[in-house]
Amino acid sequence: MTRKTVRIAMNGVTGRMGYRQHLVRSLLAIREQGGIDLGDGTVLWPEPLLLGRREHALKELAERHGLDPVADVSTDLDAVLADDGVDIYFDAQVTSAREQAIKKAIAAGKHIYTEKPTATGLDGALELARLARSAGIKHGVVQDKIFLPGLLKLKRLIDGGFFGRILSVRGEFGYWVFEGDWQEAQRPSWNY
Repeated sequence: MTRKTVRIAMNGVTGRMGYRQHLVRSLLAIREQGGIDLGDGTVLWPEPLLLGRREHALKELAERHGLDPVADVSTDLDAVLADDGVDIYFDAQVTSAREQAIKKAIAAGKHIYTEKPTATGLDGALELARLARSAGIKHGVVQDKIFLPGLLKLKRLIDGGFFGRILSVRGEFGYWVFEGDWQEAQRPSWNY
């Protein structure tokens, strides 16, 4: 097997979503499983570069997870984006900082993957999509909730007229819904 390394600058990994969902449960989990077999004898190997404002927190995360606290950590967005070895820019920082950082990443020719929302308003989000398309880079936004089995079932019921005329909707989501077997469920679960 041939290993193809993909260097991913991960901005915002000291926050809960960036750390738990994206670094630990995604990239590091892929590495623990040996990478992604592309089916042609190639294994895709993600190589995270932790990016953020608090160097000490980034270094602590790198050490905790077996990454190099020097080579795999940076607080300098511009330097990271200028690095030809970085293939993808991932953004999980606060939404108010996201739009400008993504614009810089697009200008640097990096492929983009970002938490939602991409910007603080529709105009900003549309501009980012246009810029990415014009630059010819791959780009995507996390869409983890819309494909949950419960939400897909709910959509089928709505489309089929099961509820009649809907006057209002209230949705409750959390980062984790306990199933109730070892800890009491804290809200209705659309996941199961």
